Order: sequence, then structure tokens, then C-alpha cells
Amino acid sequence: MKAQKLYELYNNFDKEMGLIMTETAPGVVTYELEVKEQHLSSPKVGHGAVIASMMDAILGTTALSKVCDQGNLVSTVEFKINYFKPIFIGESLLATGEIEFEGKSLIITTGRIIKKSSKELVSLGMGTFNIYPMSKRGLFL
Repeated sequence: MKAQKLYELYNNFDKEMGLIMTETAPGVVTYELEVKEQHLSSPKVGHGAVIASMMDAILGTTALSKVCDQGNLVSTVEFKINYFKPIFIGESLLATGEIEFEGKSLIITTGRIIKKSSKELVSLGMGTFNIYPMSKRGLFL
């Protein structure tokens, strides 16, 4: 599972956010996050950018995990997000992603973020990613 290895080596932003990624198979990734003080925008309420960052992470890493074994990386072309519920300090969030389309140069994923304990839907998203060779970034796994 090369995406997990790349994540552990290079993805400092997700680590700083407190996101925990698990790759179980190519195209099958989950993220977990406990909403903490650093994630708040007002008393007890999480900032929307936390949800957006988590969505970007699940969408992109789901795509990456699908193409990584072929020696490829991905970069975001665009992503869309819908917000449904606020998040509060102390809550645990779970993000899952799915591959919707994989072509030669583009891959499209969808993602869901839920509150882990109540299973309430927090957010839905969709992303389009460019597929390109790892060698373009000087990476070889």
C-alpha cells in the first residue's frame, strides 16, 4: 500500500490537522479526526475549513491509493463540497471515499464525512484529479 507510505513520509499538513489515514486496499481509504480546540472557529464549534480539509484529504488520497501502485500521483483539478451539520469540540469524524471514474489522465472520487458516534452526515464532496507519473516529482517507490 504505497499511498499509506507516501502519506507517512510527506503529508505534514494532514498530520498537523490531526487527521489519521488508513488505507486498506487500492481506492479504499478512511480518515478519522477528533475535533479539538485548534479546530474551532467559535466557542465549541469547528471551522468549516476543517471539514473542507478533511474532504480534500479523503477525495485526493482515495484517488492516489488507486493509481499509486502504477507509479502515479494525483493533483487536484477541482472539488465540490456540501455542508450539512456543524461539528463540535470532542466529536470524532469519519471520512470515506469512493472511486467514481478512472481514465488515463483523470480520476473522479466522491467522499462522505459522518459523525462517528451518531452516524449523522456532516458533508458530501466530489473531486476531479489529474493523474501523472511519480517520476515528475522525483519519487520512485
